[in-house]
Amino acid sequence: MGLLALLGVGAIVGTYRLGAKLGYIVPISLWGQFLCESCQQETAYHQPPNGNILIAADRPLVKILGDRVDKSRISISIEKSKYRLTIYQDRKPIKSYPIVLGTTPQGDKFSEGDRRTPEGILYLRDLYPHPQWSKFLWLDYPNARSWHKHFAAKRNGDIPWYVPIGNDVGIHGVPANSDKLIDSRTNWTWGCISLKTADIDEIYAVSRSGTLVEIFP
Repeated sequence: MGLLALLGVGAIVGTYRLGAKLGYIVPISLWGQFLCESCQQETAYHQPPNGNILIAADRPLVKILGDRVDKSRISISIEKSKYRLTIYQDRKPIKSYPIVLGTTPQGDKFSEGDRRTPEGILYLRDLYPHPQWSKFLWLDYPNARSWHKHFAAKRNGDIPWYVPIGNDVGIHGVPANSDKLIDSRTNWTWGCISLKTADIDEIYAVSRSGTLVEIFP
């Protein structure tokens, strides 16, 4: 292969990687799932608790689960319409927390800047302390299913073609001394799920990279 050909291939690869990083093109790592039509069908993983109650709201999670938690048995559901996050062990609900959402709380997330929270099944990509919001549990948005919905929204004319898909969606706390944002149900984020500081600290302690998070409308 000649030098010009190598330079051309390099330019194409570089442009593709940049487009993927900026949220305009599906990353190569997701192409297998993206092209699999059957992979786009989701079945609900959790059965949400009945009504609007917060399960075991006054009991510390450590008192429920004990000191030695098997994090592989933990999963999370988020019900946007009920402003409720629930921790599950072996798919059984054990404790719920009040949450708030982005400034556009209704509807699925299709693109950057829509200030919506994505819906469906996602997984925690990583989790780490955050200087402003106590802890950050980073969701794997956009996944292959997110990309399908993103392009469908563009084809339907719901969002412009030049808008990227967005990223950096997660579950986190509130700024210092701002638990009142949760009590007053003030949707203040750009699409993330926010909880009181003590609550996100509890959830952080039982979560890991790979924890399943199911988000309901």
